Amino acid sequence: MAVAQAPLQAVVDACAPLKFAPLPDIQAGELTVRREHPGTEHYYRADLMVAEDTVGALFDQITAHHGPGHRLPAATHFLRALLREPIFMVSAGIYLTGRAPLLERRHLWFPWLSNIGFGTPMVTSPRVAVLPDDPAAGHPDSVVVADDAALDRIAAEHLVAAFTPVIEAVHAHTRVGLRTLWGWVLDTLHFYMLNPARFLGRDAEAAWDRADRLGDALVRAGAITRARPRLFPFCAGHPRGTWAVRGTCCFDYKGDPEHGYCTTCPLKSDADRRSELQEWLRNPALAP
Repeated sequence: MAVAQAPLQAVVDACAPLKFAPLPDIQAGELTVRREHPGTEHYYRADLMVAEDTVGALFDQITAHHGPGHRLPAATHFLRALLREPIFMVSAGIYLTGRAPLLERRHLWFPWLSNIGFGTPMVTSPRVAVLPDDPAAGHPDSVVVADDAALDRIAAEHLVAAFTPVIEAVHAHTRVGLRTLWGWVLDTLHFYMLNPARFLGRDAEAAWDRADRLGDALVRAGAITRARPRLFPFCAGHPRGTWAVRGTCCFDYKGDPEHGYCTTCPLKSDADRRSELQEWLRNPALAP
């Protein structure tokens, strides 16, 4: 009898049409999605990287070679290198498929490259939370939960458990606040439901509401934040006329003052933000 498709495959397939889909490498059960990483010297496992007290040394090497020189943007850049793809897999996976990949620190790996930096993270756990009516409910890699609230809860608990040691190690080494670091995670989680919705022409408010529910579960699971991101409609009636504002500044402007505030920065005025976003619609080549 043919083996049923791995439940995580649906997440990979759903992301394939997207222009922007930063999935991690996956080596989980019968599912393999791998990129080449020329110059890979070592794979750090998330839990062991913290237990062996290497986070600070790796952070210092990256910032010495690549910057930015200010510790605040350097901290969020470091988190982006480690956690962007795992967050996308969970957030976009829930939004696009109703399935929640379950992150585990012992199944989250970071390739260290010879050019002093990290490659695409790798996930080695195939476990996915699904609803009772999901076709994959009987698959051995599936964890069946009662409803959407339970799906959010288990996804958030796994994400917080997987990320907490790394985030606390970055906090201890840099003294950047936990609210800033977790705020970056919460903001990114929201944008990674909104991005697919905008690209696919779906309802942005519905995607944002779905992200808010997962965000609520993330906070209940232990993420501490100062402010929540907010939706920002800037061109009524246009299918891509809605964007968002981060709840927490990433501080890129401190590392590159000439660049100024990002379009999504909470420190930027809404008038300037609206003007910039409307210009993107008129000339998409200007959009990042």
